[in-house]
Amino acid sequence: MESTDPDLRARRIAEAFVRAIPHAGLLGMVMREAGPGRAVIAMAYDTRLIGDPATGVIHGGAVSTLMDTCGGAAVLTHPEAPLSTATLDLRIDYMRAAAPGQGIVAEAECYHMTRSVAFVRAEARQEDGVRIAAATGAFTVERGT
Repeated sequence: MESTDPDLRARRIAEAFVRAIPHAGLLGMVMREAGPGRAVIAMAYDTRLIGDPATGVIHGGAVSTLMDTCGGAAVLTHPEAPLSTATLDLRIDYMRAAAPGQGIVAEAECYHMTRSVAFVRAEARQEDGVRIAAATGAFTVERGT
């Protein structure tokens, strides 16, 4: 019997979404939380993700991938339950570089959905809670026929 708990449903969808993306696995992304229209994904610090060897800072591309993936998971967990999604537009404002040695946690919320487009807000923070980036995005919405 399928659970009717919306948080459990969202968690299962978000976890399956992250597992289905090989790049997310290579970057070490792990689901932390999910609920209707929201997701939290963590990415541990890994020397393979360093963008500047002199500073040890994680590459901005890894951060943007984390935020993009988290945004997609938030769309798929929305109560209107789209079948699939893809990024149309993602604007990321980097506030600061992540501190070397710190993992990053992204949190995204799908705050509005039309027939064909979902709108998302996201933030990325270091493990210690310091905000490093904020994003807004638009994602496709594919519904069943």
